[in-house]
Amino acid sequence: MVLLRRVIGDALRARRQGQHRTLREVSSAANVSLGYLSEIERGQKEPSSELLAAICDALGARLSELLREVSDTVALAEQMPGVLLPVQDEPVETAPVVAKATNRSVRQVSSDGKVAVSVRQESPLKATLRSSRVRPADRDVVCAA
Repeated sequence: MVLLRRVIGDALRARRQGQHRTLREVSSAANVSLGYLSEIERGQKEPSSELLAAICDALGARLSELLREVSDTVALAEQMPGVLLPVQDEPVETAPVVAKATNRSVRQVSSDGKVAVSVRQESPLKATLRSSRVRPADRDVVCAA
């Protein structure tokens, strides 16, 4: 099952990194501790709506944009069979793509020309979903389930 706090954290991190800003810069601008912002980005803490609005403001983003991005990612994950459920390990030789350095299975789940979704299976109970949007204004969104 995908955790909403992980998707929110991943979306915030992607926006911050897309702006080439540090955690320290954003935490100062949002008036939140660096450690707490780091925990939010890693999906370990769930921010309140007020804190989320402050972080979005610090990133120059609208809260509605971030929530729409998060909603789109969760909607994609819900439509993909097997993405939100534990997947059994695949033998390395039958995996569609194998990451060389980590020997983790990566498989393409869906691509419709506008969105491409891939899944990295890190263990039988942990998978990372990556959706890439073709539109230039959007950024990659990564969420872990």
